[in-house]
Amino acid sequence: MKIIISIVLAIIVFSGIAFGANYTKGSWRDTDRDGVKDTYVDGYYKTAPNNSKLDNYSTKGNVNPFTGKEGTVNPNNNDYNNSYNNSGYGSKSLRNKNNW
Repeated sequence: MKIIISIVLAIIVFSGIAFGANYTKGSWRDTDRDGVKDTYVDGYYKTAPNNSKLDNYSTKGNVNPFTGKEGTVNPNNNDYNNSYNNSGYGSKSLRNKNNW
C-alpha cells in the first residue's frame, strides 16, 4: 500500500512540474561578437510565461524543482529589471548601444 501511495504522489508531483515549466534547448552563442559561435549555453527549464513575478523559480521564497536552487530576486523592487532586462542578450540597452 505504501508503494502505491508513493507512486501516486510521484505522478502528481512530476505532472505538476511538467505543466508549470517550459524547456529551453541549449544553443551556441557568439559571446564576443566576432561572428563565431564560440560558447555553448546548456538547456534549462523555466516557469511557464504568465503575468506574475511571484511564481518564477528565481523569486525569493521559491525553489527551482530541477536544480534545488532557492530564488534570490525580490519581486517587490526592480531586481527583475536589473537581473533580466540588462542581462546581455536581447536587452534593450544592449540593442540601443550597438544600434541593432
